[in-house]
Amino acid sequence: QVHLVESGGGLVETGGSLRLSCAASGTIFSINSMAWYRQAPGNQRELVATISSSGRTNYADSVKGRVTVSRDNAKDTVYLQMNGLKPEDTGVYYCNAEIAPFMFHGYSSYWGQGTQVTVSS
Repeated sequence: QVHLVESGGGLVETGGSLRLSCAASGTIFSINSMAWYRQAPGNQRELVATISSSGRTNYADSVKGRVTVSRDNAKDTVYLQMNGLKPEDTGVYYCNAEIAPFMFHGYSSYWGQGTQVTVSS
């Protein structure tokens, strides 16, 4: 069993900052890419940022310059530092990771339960 648990969401005013964390636990041999997605009410889930196992990052245009994704491979944890938050950043933020639970086992995609981020205007 593999579990992803997000934390760090909350209510913040426009221009504020939040740092989200997502820790993977369970039977883990290797983690490939890790990512953050978000879903606003009535909208589809959208990609926010990704980070490869080597640390290469990619960001959605809507968050470039305001968001930084990082990871601690020793802790199997990915972070999302969000600054200059805007009301349109409001949504449920989900962590995703490609994880191989055993050696010679392929990677499967796992999701966390989500953490709510609300930015007030």
